[in-house]
Formats: sequence, structure tokens, C-alpha cells
Amino acid sequence: QVQLVESGGGLVQAGGSLRLSCAASGRTFSTYVMAWFRQASGKEREFVTAINWSGGVTDYADSVKGRFTVSRVNAKNTVYLQMNSLKPDDTAVYYCAAARNWGYRGPEKWSSWGQGTQVTVSS
Repeated sequence: QVQLVESGGGLVQAGGSLRLSCAASGRTFSTYVMAWFRQASGKEREFVTAINWSGGVTDYADSVKGRFTVSRVNAKNTVYLQMNSLKPDDTAVYYCAAARNWGYRGPEKWSSWGQGTQVTVSS
């Protein structure tokens, strides 16, 4: 498994932007599909976006499509989430996750998780 550490969360006003980073340990980062999930208080963890091994294919939840962009730099063992036009409904703890295979949105299919970073969007 790979160890993941998120950073970049914080407090931002509605309409603002944040960029989250997720740094992975080890030399096998490029063999993992990476994803971002989020969990708002009192709600289940939900899929936000995923990016394939090379970064050439991405998948987004409808709720963030057109506002969020996922990217990765395999040479830096890092995946990013650029979040623009943030809304109060985006308030949540954001987690990055890793899996070997592409195509799963359910959190149960992802084998490695970071500790999460809080994003709070004020109205």
C-alpha cells in the first residue's frame, strides 16, 4: 500500500478557490489510480474525482464538473485538486485515495487513504 498525506485545506469565501495536494510515499505511485473523496458532517463519504495512472483520463462527480480539476505529477508522487467557484455545499473533509484499478467510485474499492484535510466555504 501507499501512504498518503493531504494538505492545502482551509477557510475560503464562496466563489473562491483552493488547491489541495496529496503526497504519496514510495516508488510505485505511477501504478495507482488516484481519487479525491469528501465527507461532510453527518453525511456519507462521496466520490469527487479520479485520475488514471498516467493522468490522461479523469472522472468527475456531476456536482463538481466544470469547477474542480484533478491532476497528477508522477515524478513528484503528488496528485492535486484545483477547486474553483467554491460553494458552501463543498464544505467537507477532503480525502485522497489510491487503488490499483480504474472504474470504481465506491469508497470500499480504494485501498489506501490519507488523513483528510478540512475545506470550509463560507457564504
